[in-house]
Amino acid sequence: MKLAKGRIVGLICVLAAVAIVGGVFAFRAAQPEPVAPVEPVSVDGYLGGEKISLFDDEEFIDLSEQAGLDISYRKAGSLAMMEASTDGIDYLFPSSQAAVEYGDELGVASTGEQIVLNSPIVVYTYRDVADALVESGIMAKDGEVYTLDVDAAVEAMLADTTWEELGYAGGYGQFRIDSTDPAESNSGNEWAALIANSLAGGRPASVEDIERDADSIRKIFAKSGWMETSSEDSFRQFLTLGESSKPMMVGYESQVLDLSVNEPGLFEQVADDLVIAYTTPTVWSTHVLVSLTDNGESLCDFLMSDEVQQLAWERHGFRGASQLGTDSAERFDVTGVAERVPAAVELPAPDAMQRLIQVVSGA
Repeated sequence: MKLAKGRIVGLICVLAAVAIVGGVFAFRAAQPEPVAPVEPVSVDGYLGGEKISLFDDEEFIDLSEQAGLDISYRKAGSLAMMEASTDGIDYLFPSSQAAVEYGDELGVASTGEQIVLNSPIVVYTYRDVADALVESGIMAKDGEVYTLDVDAAVEAMLADTTWEELGYAGGYGQFRIDSTDPAESNSGNEWAALIANSLAGGRPASVEDIERDADSIRKIFAKSGWMETSSEDSFRQFLTLGESSKPMMVGYESQVLDLSVNEPGLFEQVADDLVIAYTTPTVWSTHVLVSLTDNGESLCDFLMSDEVQQLAWERHGFRGASQLGTDSAERFDVTGVAERVPAAVELPAPDAMQRLIQVVSGA
């Protein structure tokens, strides 16, 4: 019996539909089970204030999310964080190897230590202050780059020389260079090391040198009175209060580079007057990631990635292993930034740095 043409077409359509449905079920059956979303790894720790801008950078946060990390921090001075409780803490991120060694002395148990970022110690001041000190011989100028002679500065402070005697009539009282509290914060601690080295004749000071020069070291820091415990807070106070209150202060080179990129409006207000003076000699501030847990180790791997290292230089001014990161310092358009950091010196040995901390603490 012949089937009508319409029935043949209908049958073909039914068979085709059955084949399609069956193919869909077969395809779905062959697919792997969907992967459950991976929870990001939470990483919490103590962070020096000068690196907060990097950790709060939207690009940094995006990169961390791509790496599966949920990074949080608690602000603390480099030395203070070594004394803090480490319960629930995955990392410490101070600003020097000296702080790490201090932590070792206190029994901080780390799973790894890695130098991640670098920035030289500098002195921030104002152009009329700098030009007056160039005339006095405490500072020098080569092109647009200013330097500050640590030996000459230490000698002037110990002699109770006044600002007026150095040619700066706008300064009140005795010449001083403010810093953070050297017993709690790295920039102040490394400035103390430069002072101790100067008093030791230019070489890394020994325990015996620091014992001998303890009163002189204390005298220099006593000129500043109360001191901030965060390098970033100190820098902000310097910018806010102006030269009549804080004519000079110790900080990191990265701070003004970060300011120029991330707060261009504020930078424009101070750019014409702000001077970066490279101390001669200076010391490198080595920002060391101290891992306390496996999660801290994951953060270390992330921070050492090419993307983060490039971001840290280009948007926040931290020099890499090459001292310049990915390109020239000219990218920041900040007057007076040195392409190569002049005359760096070694810090005192760990036992001497421990004694120095005790001296500046009054012990």
